[in-house]
Amino acid sequence: MNDWTPEMVEERLIEAASVLRRLPPVRVPGYFSTWPKMMVEFSDLVGRAPEPMRLPPPSAAAISRMEEALPWLQWLDPEDSKLVWMRLERAPWKAICWRFGIGRATANRRWQYGLSLITWKLNGRRVPTKPCRRLVVERARQVS
Repeated sequence: MNDWTPEMVEERLIEAASVLRRLPPVRVPGYFSTWPKMMVEFSDLVGRAPEPMRLPPPSAAAISRMEEALPWLQWLDPEDSKLVWMRLERAPWKAICWRFGIGRATANRRWQYGLSLITWKLNGRRVPTKPCRRLVVERARQVS
């Protein structure tokens, strides 16, 4: 694919974050319970809060797309990749601003720059050695 847009990159990274959340937890091998499963009756469930529904485990194709998309974050500066990842994990802007000590507009500019830089790399374009963030974002938007 040679016609990536920032929106396509955002969708792929959001899917990668979703796949990571749905993967089963890592367990220490060798530890297990020998106790039988408890038989739960209806009267035990009365008055209890319902357990939240979980999404099914991701498919093999989704895991492959996630493994393809995660190295893209290595193309960014460490601070920018952390900001992009926090946003992909649905962190509110306020928490992101507190974490990095920046304003809402600056956080949004860094988010847009991160997606645009990944778009440039995926489209095979060379990023300038001293990139102007605004230039990268504007030119990535022009391609789409």
